[in-house]
Amino acid sequence: MSITSADSAVPVTTVKTWLRPIDPAGLSTFAEKGRNNPASRGTNKVHTVMEGQYRSLSQVGNHQPVVVDEPLHLFGQDTAPAPGEIVLSGLGGCLAVGITAVATWKQVRLSRLEVFLEGDIGNPAAWGAGGAQKQSAEMGFQAIRVKVLVEGDAAREVLNEIVQQANFYSPVANSMRNPIPFTINLAD
Repeated sequence: MSITSADSAVPVTTVKTWLRPIDPAGLSTFAEKGRNNPASRGTNKVHTVMEGQYRSLSQVGNHQPVVVDEPLHLFGQDTAPAPGEIVLSGLGGCLAVGITAVATWKQVRLSRLEVFLEGDIGNPAAWGAGGAQKQSAEMGFQAIRVKVLVEGDAAREVLNEIVQQANFYSPVANSMRNPIPFTINLAD
């Protein structure tokens, strides 16, 4: 759409840019594999090495290491996000992936997608190093709030349905909502 400003002879153009789409045929094939084998699972692997103080490097596949640190008030160097912030970024990324997938499946083009996350977390137990005595359920995130800013070629109600469906099926959101078996042992 092009309009001319009353103050200027220069036309003003409204530009609508769509987010880079994913492959709908590939998504359909992936979904079909899931329907045909609903018990299928993959395994994510990460190798974390402590560098010093609270700064660690996590190797994930062939990517640059993910750096994790703690802020100065928690005795870190504040050179990277804290572990809880990394968890929230994983949740935000997973929700964004799901929203993109559901929108593609529903043939809705998105022009904007932003996920804002807040999580209430404390560490009065000092990582188990002499702080307050706490039960497992009292530690970690006690509340997480997510706001999604999404725009596309669909009504707000449809965009909300897309967000809610992506949330319901999000592997990371469900990992945080539901208890999962967790083991930790010394390496051989």
